[in-house]
Amino acid sequence: MTGQTATICIYCGSRAGRRPGHVKVARAVGESLGRAGFGVVYGAGDLGLMGETARSARNAGARVTGFIPRHLFELEVCKNDIDALIVTETMHERKKLMFGNSDAVLALPGGPGTLDELIEVLTWRHLGLHEKPVVLLNPEDYWGPLLALFDHMIDEGFVGAPFRDYLTVVDTVDAAVSALRDALSRR
Repeated sequence: MTGQTATICIYCGSRAGRRPGHVKVARAVGESLGRAGFGVVYGAGDLGLMGETARSARNAGARVTGFIPRHLFELEVCKNDIDALIVTETMHERKKLMFGNSDAVLALPGGPGTLDELIEVLTWRHLGLHEKPVVLLNPEDYWGPLLALFDHMIDEGFVGAPFRDYLTVVDTVDAAVSALRDALSRR
C-alpha cells in the first residue's frame, strides 16, 4: 500500500479470550489501522486476537508483516495471506525484529506473551533505548490490574512516576488510532 503513514507493532493474544468484546475490538483495530493507512507488524498467528487483527487489517488495505520463531512455526497455524512472513530463530529475535520494523506499539488484551512484549518495550523506554509511542488499549478495563501494579511500583519507589508517561492508555479503538496519529505526528 502506498502512502502509509507508519507501521504499528501489535501485541495481543493468540487466543480469543472469554469476552466476545475482545474479538470485536481486535477486528475493529485491524480495520481502523488499515483504513488509516497504517501498516501492521505482528506475531504471524492466524488464531485468537492476533489472527482477527491481521485479517481485518489486511482486508482494510494494510500491509501486514508477521514474525514467528521457528519453534512456533512448526507448532502453530501461521497466517498465510499476509504480505510478508519472517521466520526467526528465537523469540528474542522475533521481538527485536517486530519492534525494529515498527514506528509505534499498540497492545490489546492478551496473555503472558503480550505482557512480556509490553513490559520489555516499556523497560527499553525507561532505559532510554527508544522513544517510540506505546499505546495500551484497555477495553472493559482488561489491563486495570497491571496499571494498578505500575502505580504500586511507583508508590513503593521501585520506579519513578515518569514510567507511567511512557504508556498512553485508551479505552476505545478510535482513541487508540487517534493517540497513535498524534504521537507519530510529533516525531
